[in-house]
This record gives sequence, structure tokens and C-alpha cells, in this order.
Amino acid sequence: MIGVIAILKIKEGETEAFEKGFTDMAKQVQANEPGNVAYLLTKSRTEPNTYKVLEIYKDQAALEAHGQYEHFKAGGKVFGSTLAGRPEVEVLDGIG
Repeated sequence: MIGVIAILKIKEGETEAFEKGFTDMAKQVQANEPGNVAYLLTKSRTEPNTYKVLEIYKDQAALEAHGQYEHFKAGGKVFGSTLAGRPEVEVLDGIG
């Protein structure tokens, strides 16, 4: 298993648009990516306008395929303008 944590900072006043765009895309990820095990958007309780995406993929190939799907590319265009900067992404190796 491969895990990913992506930290997304959102511009002030853009959280509603971000959440809508991201959740629409996440539904497409879950429905159309057989290598995706989990794709969950969470909101920080301590950092304003900060979201963390928790992702799990079956293997490295599934992770690499994720960025190539049209729904991922289209989703980024929809909510990309709401971001306050580049996402911070950490890739993790599953244990056990």
C-alpha cells in the first residue's frame, strides 16, 4: 500500500467553492480508479482554511495513474484557483 497526505491551504472566502469542487472530483476518483483504496478530504481544526487529503493506493502504479485521469485534471482546474499556494504532498509506504 502507498499512502499520501496532501496539505492544501485555501484562500480566504474560497472554502465553499473548494469543498464543492474537491468533493465532486473525489467522487470520480472513488468511482473510477480501481487502484484507489481511500480518498478523504478533511479540514484542520487548528489551522484556518487548511485541508488535508488522506489517500491510499494499492500500489505505486495506482498512485502514478491517479494524476493521469481526466477527472483529476479537470477537478484541479475547477478548484485550483481557490488554493493559496502549492499543495504540500508527502508519500508514505504502508507497513504490514
